[in-house]
Amino acid sequence: MVEESLLYVIALLFAVMLLVILGQKLRIAYPVFLVIGGLLISLVPGAPLTGISPDLIFLIFLPPLLYEAAWFTSWPNFWKMRWPIALHGFGLVIVTSVIVAYVSEKLIPRFTLSIGLLLGGIISPPDAVSASSVLKFFKIPKKVKTVLEGESLVNDAASLTVFRFALAAVISGTFVFHKFADSFLVVTLLGIVVGLFIAQIIYFIHKLFVTTSSIATALTLITPYVMYLTAEHFHVSGVLAVVSGGLFLSYRSKDILNYKARVQAIGVWTTLTFILNGLIFILIGLQLPLVVNSLKYYSLAEAFRYSLFITGLIILIRIVWMYAATYLPYIINKNLNKNILKPNPSEIFLVGWAGMRGVVSLASALAIPVTLADGKEFPERDLVLFISFMVILVTLVLQGLTLPWVIKKLNLKEDRLEIPADIQMQQIHLRLMKLSIAHIEEKYQALIQSNTLVKNYKKNLEEDMDFTMANIECLKNDENERHQVEEFNQVRLDLGEYLTRQLTILRLQKVFDEDIIRREEDRIDLEQNKIG
Repeated sequence: MVEESLLYVIALLFAVMLLVILGQKLRIAYPVFLVIGGLLISLVPGAPLTGISPDLIFLIFLPPLLYEAAWFTSWPNFWKMRWPIALHGFGLVIVTSVIVAYVSEKLIPRFTLSIGLLLGGIISPPDAVSASSVLKFFKIPKKVKTVLEGESLVNDAASLTVFRFALAAVISGTFVFHKFADSFLVVTLLGIVVGLFIAQIIYFIHKLFVTTSSIATALTLITPYVMYLTAEHFHVSGVLAVVSGGLFLSYRSKDILNYKARVQAIGVWTTLTFILNGLIFILIGLQLPLVVNSLKYYSLAEAFRYSLFITGLIILIRIVWMYAATYLPYIINKNLNKNILKPNPSEIFLVGWAGMRGVVSLASALAIPVTLADGKEFPERDLVLFISFMVILVTLVLQGLTLPWVIKKLNLKEDRLEIPADIQMQQIHLRLMKLSIAHIEEKYQALIQSNTLVKNYKKNLEEDMDFTMANIECLKNDENERHQVEEFNQVRLDLGEYLTRQLTILRLQKVFDEDIIRREEDRIDLEQNKIG
């Protein structure tokens, strides 16, 4: 049994790799391609039907995915866009959930307000991975990416709070709004407090006890689970605990991780999140036959009709909300028009259209219990599950495939920096070299005179500084000289590849120690990474 499960997971991972490679060739975002691929695999005669445990997603998949997203989020950019992020991450989730609750109660005969709110809580949060995997192919304004990524960090907590309150309302048969509002505030704020508290403890553990990069990396893998499980134990938001704690530790990462640990951790986390996301999205596609088979009280045509209506509704709500939340402050407060430039309508539409659903919606839908406490069947579970999966599929496929076309039609441009990025990089490099030389002259003046290696190192820094200054001048001047810089970088990349091949030859000659050769390969890789 264990061997069969392991083989199945390996087969799924292999399918993920092949589909991602194919998606890259076709320039289709891998979440979209994996969902379509999973759906096609599920239609193959004899393909095994794959069920997913909600605990598996909540406890195994969700904490590391949230932590990784928080870790690689820029806190200054996040704080700068905090108001639109909060409006969309909390306000839009609640508005969407409430509208879906009232509309579905009127639309679907057997739905109650509590069941409608349950559905709204499930399908309200967009998925960051889906949108960012599409947007990375295009140059778009930085604030659009910041809002989409920041929104996805906080909207999961809002939607899960709505979901849990609605679930309790369905089970108890009562719905009290002020209790929902109080519960939402308490769960949200205490979740943040727990996350920051655990993060502070982890920070001191890193500072006082961690000795190697492997231990530091392993601790980063444990951290999100500690935050999530602690918060859930106290019945507060585990999602916000992971997000707030991840943002704090990311901001302080330079204090707790040395360069070796940072390089190792980035490699480990990049691979881990790729595997987890790949498995989740292919499993979404594989789930559809099970969801269709679970329909008991509705025909497939009815279920499709309700699903498409609800999907269109939440897309419309998001787009209308984006414009209303952006422009209403300007209408209410006329002074804003004088002090702040009005947002670009095209950017607003792009944020609205990039609201694809994903992992959290899947986990919430599957977490609906089959029966109530008294043993009775959970009301309308089959249709809620079907609508949720159809919303995920339609938004991923429809919006995911059309997002590149929308971006081209909107003709959005990447932010024009006052100083181009390549020049900024060289200027930072130049400033650091000047500081290095000044530091050596101040602290190691005696060694400069007595130690040939230190003296030559200072001389190399001075020569490198002169070269960097010349490089900056080339980048500032005409296109011909900029082209020379590109040619020069290509030569350096080619030289790195050549030296790597020569190290392979040295390895075969067995003259030098294998560990030393690997260290030299790592050094060349890091140098090439700086260029390309």
